[in-house]
Amino acid sequence: MLLGRYWSRALKQPVSRPDVVEMYDVTARDPRLLAQLKAHRNTVQVPRHWCYKRKYLQGKRGIEKPPFDLPDFIKKTGIMEMRASLQDKEETKTLKAKMRERARPKLGKIDIDYQKLHDAFFKWQTKPRMTIHGDLYYEGKEFETRLREKKPGDLSEELRTALGMPVGPGSQKVPPPWLIAQQRYGPPPSYPNLKIPGLNAPIPEGCAFGYHAGGWGKPPVDELGKPLYGDVFGHTASGHDDGEDQEVDRTMWGELESESEEESEEEEESSEGEKEAEAEAGGEGLATPLGLASVPGLETPDTIELRKNKFDTDLEGGDTPSLYQVLPERRVGLAPGLMASTHVYDINAANPGKRSTATAGAVSADGGGVEVALDPSELELEPEAVAARYERQMREQRPAPKDDLSDMLHDHVARQKNKRKRQQNTDSKQAKKYKEFKF
Repeated sequence: MLLGRYWSRALKQPVSRPDVVEMYDVTARDPRLLAQLKAHRNTVQVPRHWCYKRKYLQGKRGIEKPPFDLPDFIKKTGIMEMRASLQDKEETKTLKAKMRERARPKLGKIDIDYQKLHDAFFKWQTKPRMTIHGDLYYEGKEFETRLREKKPGDLSEELRTALGMPVGPGSQKVPPPWLIAQQRYGPPPSYPNLKIPGLNAPIPEGCAFGYHAGGWGKPPVDELGKPLYGDVFGHTASGHDDGEDQEVDRTMWGELESESEEESEEEEESSEGEKEAEAEAGGEGLATPLGLASVPGLETPDTIELRKNKFDTDLEGGDTPSLYQVLPERRVGLAPGLMASTHVYDINAANPGKRSTATAGAVSADGGGVEVALDPSELELEPEAVAARYERQMREQRPAPKDDLSDMLHDHVARQKNKRKRQQNTDSKQAKKYKEFKF
């Protein structure tokens, strides 16, 4: 079995990515297929704790878990201060109050303004940090230092202080202590494109090469004086155009045109078509006209109607229609009915055209109004007396109502009144008996 097993170095040779091959991959049934699958693009690795003998996450038992830290956009709402004040109030409560609140809890203790919540989640919300494809969690991952914010070549203030380098605005003019070794052995192989002043990039202004205090060493050049690792003297930097000042057309090529632009284009096309038609008509105008008849539909009519129809006149309307119209009030005699009125309104005044026909019909139906017989001696009476006599005569001529309910209503009201009196007397006698009772 051991004679046919692959060595790890032999297994890394036929694979495009030798870094994914582990020392225990040689024990697989098909090591070459396993190495090929692990080296394939977008392959997610098996979690590394598959070969551990202890249980998953058992090594974190002695580590204190920090409390969850709210995001900054939620802290701006002030919910932490509200919760702290509520906790202080709960500490001062008695045991009886705590038991009462546990049996009947109260809701709505924390009331946050709606505008603050809206701004927190729709204005200040930030996207949480998410892992990329294939980035699995393993034990102790949260304690690792994130190097995404760190850039190679940038020296922090702590490192400058430890190396004895100055800290402040002019600290970039002092070279690091490893610059002399880099000029002798070359740039770091892990960062071949890293720009290092004095090695493959020009030194800052006001600085000079040399081995004196604050000097930048000796520039790495060959026998002919050409730089070995880059433009250390800054000769080609001035002529280099990085394209930052060039104007780039950033309009969207697939954007829909607006309706106004389409209308303007159509108008331009129509105007061009009219100009072409006029040019063609001008060219044909030199020809001798033939004696052909014109189109029958374009002949001039014999008569033209200039008057407006009645329907068109009604639609147009001469004056502006009014919002309302005041109806005239007219005083009449006593009309029949339970709720009769002595005032009526002339509705026919709203339609002057129909008023004449309605008035004529009413006069013919009434037979000339009401006749009142007066003696010659009564002609000098006052108008009020004449009106009273007219109403009396109208009341005599009016037929008596068939069903008069006034007597029945009067009897019903009287019975109800007597019933209430008897009920009050009975209640007063009973109350008096209770008061006179004694032991």
